[in-house]
Amino acid sequence: MASPQTKLTLDRDVPLEKVRNIGIIAHIDAGKTTTTERILYYTGRTYKIGNIDEGTTQMDWMEQEKERGITIVSAATTTFWNGYRFNIIDTPGHVDFTAEVERSLRVLDGGITVLDAEEGVQSQSETVWHQADKYNVPRLCFINKMDKIGADFYATIKSIEERLGAHTAPMVVPIGREHEFKGVIDLLTRKVCIWGSDEMGAKFDVTDTAPDNLKEDVEKQRHLLVERISETDDVLLGKYLNGTEPAIEELKIALRKAVISYQLVPIYAGSSLRNKGVQLLLDAVVDYLPSPLDLKPVEGINPKTGTKETRRRVNNEAFSGLAFKIQIDPHVGKLTYVRLYSGKLASGSYTFNPTKGIQERVGRLLLMHANQREEIKEAYAGEIVAVVGLKDTPTGDTLCDHDKPIVLEKITFPDPVISLAIEPKTKNDQEKMGYALQRLSEEDPTFKIKSNLETNQTIIWGMGELHLEIIVDRMKREFKVGANVGAPQVAYKETIRQSAEGEGKYIRQSGGRGQYGHCFLRVEPKGRGEGYEFVDAIKGGAIPKEFIPAIAKGVKEASENGVLAGYPMVDLTVTLYDGSYHDVDSSEIAFKIAGSMALQHAVKQSQPTLLEPIMKVEVTTPDEFMGDIIGDLGAKRAQIQGTQKRGMVTIIIAFVPLAELAGYATTLRSMSKGRATYYMEPSHYEEVPKNIQEKIIAKTS
Repeated sequence: MASPQTKLTLDRDVPLEKVRNIGIIAHIDAGKTTTTERILYYTGRTYKIGNIDEGTTQMDWMEQEKERGITIVSAATTTFWNGYRFNIIDTPGHVDFTAEVERSLRVLDGGITVLDAEEGVQSQSETVWHQADKYNVPRLCFINKMDKIGADFYATIKSIEERLGAHTAPMVVPIGREHEFKGVIDLLTRKVCIWGSDEMGAKFDVTDTAPDNLKEDVEKQRHLLVERISETDDVLLGKYLNGTEPAIEELKIALRKAVISYQLVPIYAGSSLRNKGVQLLLDAVVDYLPSPLDLKPVEGINPKTGTKETRRRVNNEAFSGLAFKIQIDPHVGKLTYVRLYSGKLASGSYTFNPTKGIQERVGRLLLMHANQREEIKEAYAGEIVAVVGLKDTPTGDTLCDHDKPIVLEKITFPDPVISLAIEPKTKNDQEKMGYALQRLSEEDPTFKIKSNLETNQTIIWGMGELHLEIIVDRMKREFKVGANVGAPQVAYKETIRQSAEGEGKYIRQSGGRGQYGHCFLRVEPKGRGEGYEFVDAIKGGAIPKEFIPAIAKGVKEASENGVLAGYPMVDLTVTLYDGSYHDVDSSEIAFKIAGSMALQHAVKQSQPTLLEPIMKVEVTTPDEFMGDIIGDLGAKRAQIQGTQKRGMVTIIIAFVPLAELAGYATTLRSMSKGRATYYMEPSHYEEVPKNIQEKIIAKTS
């Protein structure tokens, strides 16, 4: 096996067909970061295997990650395997950091889904799988922890097929399981790979003779694999039906096409922590995951003409790239991670942001290895680089050539579901806090900040308690800001149940020129999750065109504070259909106030109601505690969706209002003597029952 390059810049001119942009995605604790650490070690990127429990991993470099043993920010790195260049992104598994996964999947060409051999497909695995489906990311599966008690290779494959709806192609047969797991048999080549002679797993023994007790199983599984691959290719199918087995090389080519077109998902097995099975996974990335050239040209919209355009993923095309992540670096300031889809980008040059309509200067270009960096002069199509010097390009914005503008598909992020009040400890902290929060919200699109002018407090919003806890912790450590923090609050929303109309009239006479704004609005409910929409239906110039944006602004601002309890209003259409103006006295500010008054007037008559976030909760418990846990969930207004048996435990799936889940970890622990665990993620919003609405409104009024 050729010794891989370790100095990034030596081998940056690898041809595009030898580049792989891959991400490692999975449920929390399935072993993503451990798998990445092994990949870095076997590819020669690091000389020592990092350990999560010791806090010595390369990819989890933040203090908070080392302390908690979890990944919080997606880390990027570049490494080489047998002459192929891998750009790898290790993503978080915790649902509170879903934005990190979403943005990573948007810019990847392929993914490795890591699953726990005992747990099978868990809830977050399902969520990230569907996120990857949304962006059409071809992927491989790695069934990890084959040495764990309860590990079951075939049960996990069954759960991949049932829960993820994937067409699987198992590529290996494991040799042994639990503590007897020692290697795998490659089904295509029938090679037997056994680890154990080298503690680090860098070397392993390869033989041609399968253990006697597995020979029959290997032939049966190989027959199924050849059949599945042949079904995706007409030529191979013809051969197969005529009784001729296709050659291994033909099968590999057909499987590669099937993986790239999302028809098959190859399945591998191993134990990352015990250094077994990772090399075959690396070979599979080379053999079956796409290079940028295997994918269709990237599509976008020309901002000038509004028509669809494409860019070929090659260097001699006009430059286009997507800023997918902002990171504040203590040494170089703001880093913007950019995925280059076409063309080249040079340090010191200018690039165009068509979303904002501005030129941005590229100060320096860096190749990243977690939080270490290597400076380069030029970046090419297919690369992921960090750019220093971009001032006004947030996450999701496109960068391109000024003369050939294109806007690529944006990244969509979920709304935050939980908030807390935060205030500076001292006068000195006040200014620093504003700066810190601003910087952190640039990095994280799911973190929002609002100021409550009445209480002089700042309210921060996030995806969960852990998310907000990490934000506050980072403010203290990275920005040296002391803050007092309130209890987490649920992010309610308001909406309307029926259509209604409202009038807003703002008249002020104050000697000399007065103020005059007058408009009529209609509000109509939309389906859950459809958002807010403003429609201009003015006919015959009842209100001059130049005042309509002011009304829209007034309406939007008023919708941020609903009439029931001051929560943002969602899922409604506001139509401006009539009004009047004064030749002299009308102004933008008058119409803005009129718009705000009209919305409040209309909403009060439209049966407003409160909505609350509902969480999907999965509780994994030994059977003896199941009755108590279901009873407790019932008392929390839960809708039980069903239960699943897995080995010695049962998984209870339910939808529960977030408001009922405060301190649930402690409750569950005491109910199950510490043996049950739970996982939750935001699902949807639902109307709050009337009696509870009254209490919430009374509290806020």
